[in-house]
Amino acid sequence: MGDQLTTSAAALRMFFTDDIYLVSGEEIRVSTLAVDSDEKERETAQPVVFKYLGKNQKNVLILVNDQHYDVSTERGRELLRNIVKALQLTANDFALLNYHPYQGQDFAALTGFFSSKLVMAFGVGPLQLGLPDYPANTIVMEGQVQLVFSKDLDLLSDNQNEKKALWGSMKKIQL
Repeated sequence: MGDQLTTSAAALRMFFTDDIYLVSGEEIRVSTLAVDSDEKERETAQPVVFKYLGKNQKNVLILVNDQHYDVSTERGRELLRNIVKALQLTANDFALLNYHPYQGQDFAALTGFFSSKLVMAFGVGPLQLGLPDYPANTIVMEGQVQLVFSKDLDLLSDNQNEKKALWGSMKKIQL
């Protein structure tokens, strides 16, 4: 048997089928998921990078869920502006994320990425985030994170009772 050491890229590809990514300054991690035990395909788990508005300096995550607009309709955006203003937040303080393109991302992925202390979810329910079915328009705690779940901004803008209930909770938020 001759020398078994090879540097041939073609030969090495036959044995190493998973993608490996090196990130400068971090330890090497290889994370793969088996698609199906009967299939030979493998998929590399990639961290999700969220596209959002704001600077998130106070670690406040505002989730909306709209497949037609980046945030909401004009009425929904106006309601959100009023909520943000009432909480004395600026665009530097929060991250505004449309959850629609990221459906399937759970609470841990979102709060891990955004280091959230407060999550206000409009049109995103707790079950979608892998959480218990918390009541709407009330502050709940999940670990050290305050959460408030409410209706879609556009629907909420037309419902005075829901807005009153939401505002009652918003006054109790600790930032």
